Amino acid sequence: MQVNPECPLARYGEARHTVVMDLIARIQARETRAIARALTLVENGDATFLTALDAEYASLPHPERVGITGPPGSGKSTLTSTLISELRKQQKRVGVVAVDPSSPFSGGALLGDRLRMGEHTLDPDVFMRSMASRGRFGGLAIGSEDACEVLALGGFESIIVETVGVGQSEVDIARMADTTVVVLTPSAGDSVQALKAGIMEIADVVVINKADREGAERLEEDIKEGMELRPHPPAGTPMWQPPVVRTIATEGTGASELLAAITSHRAFLTSNRLLEGARLRRAESRLVDLAGAGMLQALKQGGRAKALFQAAKQDVLRGTMSPRAAVTSLLKQLDL
Repeated sequence: MQVNPECPLARYGEARHTVVMDLIARIQARETRAIARALTLVENGDATFLTALDAEYASLPHPERVGITGPPGSGKSTLTSTLISELRKQQKRVGVVAVDPSSPFSGGALLGDRLRMGEHTLDPDVFMRSMASRGRFGGLAIGSEDACEVLALGGFESIIVETVGVGQSEVDIARMADTTVVVLTPSAGDSVQALKAGIMEIADVVVINKADREGAERLEEDIKEGMELRPHPPAGTPMWQPPVVRTIATEGTGASELLAAITSHRAFLTSNRLLEGARLRRAESRLVDLAGAGMLQALKQGGRAKALFQAAKQDVLRGTMSPRAAVTSLLKQLDL
């Protein structure tokens, strides 16, 4: 196989190019082992594979994306499992990216999420992958977006992204998902404070899980009152009122109602022509993130940029210049 010298992968060599393009073809053929291998390459930041994945960007399908987030212990993984069951009743192929907390020693994930979704392990139309957060804030892993693109390439019609148990400001999932489901539980602390937090501002659907516990009704009232504090969209923009769904995930109770709420939200986005705009904002946000990461990498790699960066760092460490002033000076010297 001859490699086109204009191909972005040409610099990696003919053998590597052949292997990666074969892997892409196998993902498109929905081979489970190929998808698993690709996600490992994503987690490792493999430049050759990511270049090949980028080459498929324009033709990638856009499966529905559902984000599941909420405080630790709210039952997100069990709820995700029941949601998978409901989607499978509709014959949809489901991909799951479950972000687990990292070990502070190995950097790996405990895989607890996959253990709680064990009933779907043998289903060939369900693919689950746990990813380590590796210290990243925001509830997601570094490769979460790329993982979703691999699953889209693999023909999954629904993609569920379950975050690490998050707090008030860890709301990155809203930038990645079409519909964000926030899961809360009764008697899990000061609900009023939780409702004031940033996490409630991203909710498209609110779930009260473990709804058989005392305090479910009070929590629902607090949620509905809290929703009135959400920022209103510009005049003339359609406004979605997040529904509140009660579930008992361990029993499967409320799962069909949750899926109905998610479906309604997607229909709202589609009918009001908001879905494409949300995807464009997601792409723009991703561009900004990658540009920042790429610039930092360039400053560390070598040449004049690295020398200037190191000089700026020394000025900051000596206390002769503030970090902000150092960055301003660095950007000027680089004509940025």
